Amino acid sequence: MIRVLLADDQALVRAGFRALLDAEDDIEIVGEAADGEEAVALARRLQPDVVLMDIRMPKLDGLAATRAIAADDRLAGVRSVILTTFELDEYVFEALRSGASGFLVKDTEPVELIRAVHTVADGDALLSPGVTRRLIAEFASRAKEPRVGPELAALTEREREVMTLVAAGLSNEEIAERLFVSPATAKTHVSRAMVKLGAHDRAQLVVMAYESGLVRPGWSD
Repeated sequence: MIRVLLADDQALVRAGFRALLDAEDDIEIVGEAADGEEAVALARRLQPDVVLMDIRMPKLDGLAATRAIAADDRLAGVRSVILTTFELDEYVFEALRSGASGFLVKDTEPVELIRAVHTVADGDALLSPGVTRRLIAEFASRAKEPRVGPELAALTEREREVMTLVAAGLSNEEIAERLFVSPATAKTHVSRAMVKLGAHDRAQLVVMAYESGLVRPGWSD
């Protein structure tokens, strides 16, 4: 059973998400929060698998709440998904850097919402090849200058190559096709890179790819 916490200051939005997700046999809504402070408190008390987190909330915004959850060792198994009104919300890249596992546009199709919850609960990130790559490239360019991090020295040449492809939004299957290896081998390379760099999911791996200087904004255009 996937346990989900809803965090949004609009009761109508929470009710809509609850109605959709409660209809699934393997998803359970364990709590609702109307502000960021409540979201963090409930995450600590309820230990959900996934938090659907609105960015603009009173008391503590979703960005700060996501950062607090990601920084709490007791919540290492909690995955936060940022809810945005627009695909190119100016805070999304910072949210990924703060520990979010991805983002959803609020008017997403019901089937996509359900798929997203399953994806994040499985440890993957919501990184589509198109929109997310453009978003990260755009807002990485506004962030601090990339630094070539010594931590990349721990990666093999193939792991760096795979990390670059992850940053382009490719799935394990697409990476496997690109490198002429099996999907299981591609997944192993991704997992090893995440372990070596201390990334808790693919979203963090993408952020690290930009911030380390492994890839640069617009590199794949």
